[in-house]
Amino acid sequence: MSFIDNLFRKKSINDAIATAHAETDGGPALEKNLKVMDLTALGIAAIIGAGIFSTIGSASASGGPGVVFLFIFTAVACGFAAFAYAEFASLLPVSGSAYTYSYVAFGEIIAWIIGWALVMEYAVGNITVAVSWSGYFTSLCSSAGWHISDWATIDYISARDGATSVAAALKGGAELSSLSASEQEAYNAWQNAPTIGGFHIILDLPAIIMSILITALVYVGIKETKRASNLMVVLKMCVVVLVIIVGAFYVDTANWHPFVPNGFGGVMAGVSSVFFAYIGFDALSTTAEECKDPQRDLPKAMVYSIVICTVLYIFIALVLTGMVNYKLLDVDDPLAFVFEQINMKWFSGIIAVSAVVAMAGVFLVFQLGQPRIWMVMSRDGLMPKRYGQIHPKYKTPSYATIITGFFVVVPMLFIPSDTVLDLCSMGTLFAFVLVCGGVLKMQLDPDAPRGKFRTPYINAQWIFPLMMLAATAWAFTQYKGETVAWLTNQKEAFEADALVSRLYPEQTDAVVAAISVRDSSGFAAQKGDLLAYLSAMPADDYHQWVNTSGLPESTTYESGWHLFKHKIPMWLFLMMCVALSWWSFKYRLSLIPVLGLISCFYMMAQIPAKSWLGFFIWLVLGLGIYFAYGYKNSKLARAKA
Repeated sequence: MSFIDNLFRKKSINDAIATAHAETDGGPALEKNLKVMDLTALGIAAIIGAGIFSTIGSASASGGPGVVFLFIFTAVACGFAAFAYAEFASLLPVSGSAYTYSYVAFGEIIAWIIGWALVMEYAVGNITVAVSWSGYFTSLCSSAGWHISDWATIDYISARDGATSVAAALKGGAELSSLSASEQEAYNAWQNAPTIGGFHIILDLPAIIMSILITALVYVGIKETKRASNLMVVLKMCVVVLVIIVGAFYVDTANWHPFVPNGFGGVMAGVSSVFFAYIGFDALSTTAEECKDPQRDLPKAMVYSIVICTVLYIFIALVLTGMVNYKLLDVDDPLAFVFEQINMKWFSGIIAVSAVVAMAGVFLVFQLGQPRIWMVMSRDGLMPKRYGQIHPKYKTPSYATIITGFFVVVPMLFIPSDTVLDLCSMGTLFAFVLVCGGVLKMQLDPDAPRGKFRTPYINAQWIFPLMMLAATAWAFTQYKGETVAWLTNQKEAFEADALVSRLYPEQTDAVVAAISVRDSSGFAAQKGDLLAYLSAMPADDYHQWVNTSGLPESTTYESGWHLFKHKIPMWLFLMMCVALSWWSFKYRLSLIPVLGLISCFYMMAQIPAKSWLGFFIWLVLGLGIYFAYGYKNSKLARAKA
């Protein structure tokens, strides 16, 4: 076989199932005792975690009350992907999730890539969970009268960049007390951190300690039973429903106006945060070996868990944005925060306790799943044998568990929490895209094996191309100016916060002096805060001010390559739309997996380009490991040697 053929060598269905049997080392098979209700509970347990207790805050701060539309869109996209997962699960009721599915559908190199991406999903996702857990734990400690220093509750990069941003705002006349809680935390952490040789000692100590302790528990064989999982779901559901009911009495509908304050772009800016809130339903596919009837029960459970959680998310988002102004919600513990704002600290404490327990449970589930991905890849020969070793006493993949802890704790020291969230969403969305693509590929192969459950077929031959034409017509009629400007890469004015942070001290002084003369009453109304004054301007007035400010264009506008590089993910999405339209017309593809693929790819395109670069670097690193070890040590390679 040629080099290219070897890259795409595939596992057969029988090979995949035989590998699953080999995992038991001749022992008894996993007990099939999970039904629809159990699976739905597991799905809810995995979904309701850091998403609803933490990242919903940053999403609401970006999109305002209109973030509910993003929850609905994301739920629909995840629903499409759930059908694809369910179809593969019925075909391959074994462990490995998207990694194993890709090995069968696409071949070894794609399986490696998706397996490596899943490593990022679990490890990086757990960093987000740990940081969110730390936020609630810190809040709980504060309520009990024990204050943990800010430098011990944040990562180094976030503190450094946040302090720089705050310093720029303070130069513009802002008061520290007027800034968001997260900005104040970053500034205080940087200012008060102990230093060694000028280096600031900053680390999220509670998150690191919790990560190490739970990794140790996983190492010695902690197991979650159905009963424990169901009890956890009951706890989470009670707290969430209680927040909705109690919070509804404190909603001020004035906070819902405007409903979409930052437009469609503001809503989509929270895509990573909102999508992260749904990460977990795909973990159900890893339980296929333990389902009594995976072909029937898995599709139902995935859809049920997504629907239930979506309804809860929408109500929570409406309550949060109704209780306080959406701009205040960019905090690690939004549920506890809003009740502190209405002087219900006792209720905030209840939420904090529940969140600490609930998110620790989610961390445990993901930390259990991560070593299993290493282990399956090891047993396929793509990773060294040590990753598949089972501890003789604890009966756990001990070495892989230690590596898993390493992949969570070390990056937590220096990767900003927002970048972590983006990378986790990138890895998961990439898996969803490939699983949907795998279903489409099987459809094109008449000899491909198929399971009992199949995604309902709707012919996309005309529907999808017409949808793309309609979307194009809508963009050029309703948003012609913006669309043409985007396509031709016309220069764009920096947002107020970015512009203020780029000003030199003398420029800041000159701008403040000019505004004080031109609009003294308006500037005074904003308490002399330059950023607040510029942010409050209507869009047209702001752009007019930018053009007449006398500031250099390099300070006020972004253009050329610096602007275009941010659009690369969206250009890739547009090319995918064209390709899928052609393939749908030519091959009469199934509409549901097509919509699943394109909607997940669209959410990927909304993630900043810098996170795409980070994801690309991660994949290149993974390919280096594959070609150095996995390519020649693969079991399929040895079998054909």
